[in-house]
Amino acid sequence: MAGQGCARAVPQLRKLSDTLGAPIAKAYLAKALMPDDDPLTTGGVGHLGTAPSQWAMQTCDTVLILGTTMPWVDSYPKPGQARGVQIDIKADHIGLKYPVEVGLTGDMGATLDALLPMLQAKGDRSFLTEAQRRKRDWRNLLDQVEATQKGPRLRPQTAVRVLSDLAPANALFSMDCGANTHFAARHIQIRQGQGWTGSGTLVTMASALPLAIAGAFAHPGRTSIALAGDGGLSMLMAELSTAVMNRLDVKVMVLNNDAYGQVKAEQRELGVPEYGCALGHIDFAACAEGMGARGFRAASVAELRPAVQAWLAASGPAVIDVQVDAEEESQRPDKVVA
Repeated sequence: MAGQGCARAVPQLRKLSDTLGAPIAKAYLAKALMPDDDPLTTGGVGHLGTAPSQWAMQTCDTVLILGTTMPWVDSYPKPGQARGVQIDIKADHIGLKYPVEVGLTGDMGATLDALLPMLQAKGDRSFLTEAQRRKRDWRNLLDQVEATQKGPRLRPQTAVRVLSDLAPANALFSMDCGANTHFAARHIQIRQGQGWTGSGTLVTMASALPLAIAGAFAHPGRTSIALAGDGGLSMLMAELSTAVMNRLDVKVMVLNNDAYGQVKAEQRELGVPEYGCALGHIDFAACAEGMGARGFRAASVAELRPAVQAWLAASGPAVIDVQVDAEEESQRPDKVVA
């Protein structure tokens, strides 16, 4: 399980995976560590991760925790199931989420360089091969989800897939917190050269726009894309004026369902009455135009792809308001259905 602490040690991480025949499950902030179609990775891990990563964590006999404190303790192997080894630059992270027999504190690249010569190549590749088969099945399931419409409004998964397909090769993705984060983590297929950031513990609503603005300042020449929910974006919408004033290439996609979708889903899961989840409808495209940015809209499958193409091609800051189904809930990996 690899986190953002592996960002400068990807060659060593790949060699470790290949030597041990061990699939790499990526923590949320490590999504851009390697492309999602890389055969050595099963994709994300945790509640907004993938089914093959979940299978690997539930089935493995050893887990290497590398540069991450991934927060969902129920997504780690069950205590006693797997032996644990952890490498982290911070000593107080060792054993924080899962009991380990060996904890190594140090720079990830240097520590893996010292560790790799001590490892024997594993001839049995069956665990990795099975993880790869499950990954193919998972990708086929997501394809079905993205292609299936259930009601008059767009499925958010469909919108995110179109964004994934059309985003520039050097795009920087910045995330909000909420149901939109689940859809993005699953349905954006990150490619080599693209970047990714958000709130590592998923508790910072409204983070997408300011992170995208920071990304545009830090990396001029790259398209900085914010993927936000309507609840989060409404909290910091005025910050778009910063992007306008500085003529930044910031593109904002808002999944607009007139609800705090994640809170709504959590209340349902707890079996309590829905409370405080409704939002008054906001026309985010009109708001953007009022601040001097470009505004675009999409409310159907027919409108979606051409609208996203025009939004990405627009000069300077631009917002696309995508009307999505409020009844579409984020699901844990084992609950995803077409």
